[in-house]
Amino acid sequence: MDKHTSVALWGLGAMGTGMARMILRNELLSAYCAVSDKPGHIGRDLGEVVGVEQKTGVIIGKDPAQELARPEAEVVLIATTSFTEQVFPQIRLAIEHGLNVITIAEEMAYPYYKKPEIARQIDRLAKQNGVSVLGTGVNPGFVLDTLVICLTGVCSDISYIKAVRVNDLAPFGPTVMNTQGVGKTEEEFREGVEQGSIVGHVGFAESMSMIADALGWKLDSIEEMCEPIISNVERVTEHVRVQPGMVAGCRHSARARIRGEMVLEMEHPQQVLPEAEGVKTGDYINIEGNPSIDVRICPEIPGGIGTCAIALNMIPAVINARPGLLTMADLPVPRALVGRLCKAKAF
Repeated sequence: MDKHTSVALWGLGAMGTGMARMILRNELLSAYCAVSDKPGHIGRDLGEVVGVEQKTGVIIGKDPAQELARPEAEVVLIATTSFTEQVFPQIRLAIEHGLNVITIAEEMAYPYYKKPEIARQIDRLAKQNGVSVLGTGVNPGFVLDTLVICLTGVCSDISYIKAVRVNDLAPFGPTVMNTQGVGKTEEEFREGVEQGSIVGHVGFAESMSMIADALGWKLDSIEEMCEPIISNVERVTEHVRVQPGMVAGCRHSARARIRGEMVLEMEHPQQVLPEAEGVKTGDYINIEGNPSIDVRICPEIPGGIGTCAIALNMIPAVINARPGLLTMADLPVPRALVGRLCKAKAF
């Protein structure tokens, strides 16, 4: 990217503030406006809210229509929810204001699986307004799908893929904690799973569908299982306190079959501070084929930094892409948007 890009921010939770800090450090990007639903944010300078030293001149607003109506921004980063149905009105408003959209809503990584009608509406609206829409993140969006797809590029045939991500939920905010059941009793966890308020990892079906679509596979079924991870010790993060005997996270797995044969398997045991009980984090991908591939990344790619970074790093690809609803498989290989060599800075 050889020009400066103005970015609108919608949502200033844990991930939204992380993206804002990265934008304010990046010489190729600038925050043009910001929208938050948190009363304590409204009317304050963005830099003050996200914890950077300098004032930015960007005053956080509460009215998305008013903030997005300003013509200077080229893309909006939406970090408000995990689900396609909930984020759709926000995406629609951004599209109607002529903005490209990148959202970290997990279901938007491949919305055609669960919400095909909404996906088609987004695609049609984006094309009508000449903009592009992408759902991405560290997972779904990279580890268990885009990275897997890239690795298959050196295989002449494939019979089975297994991908596992063991990660730490500590950097994430209340939305993610609630969907994982963190801090609940085991009984509350199981009730939440049954009622649909606790969903574990949002994105297995999306990642599997994206991989299958890229490989030309027609999946017959996807089945998912959720079990609680019970903590034996106290675990405390910025967003939650887990007492011994309470739920520290969710052991979520999924299997996909073609003609009864399992071809895709994924596991994602997510919990806060797994090292508190000696659990090592990591990302593991095994592809059985010709050749077979076994990739291990230890510790895991950090969820907070990774989610914020990939959303920003995809900005040039989305701006330059064809109009419509896109997935990560439709775009060039992700790469860092650093602009120049620089020393690493803390998230």
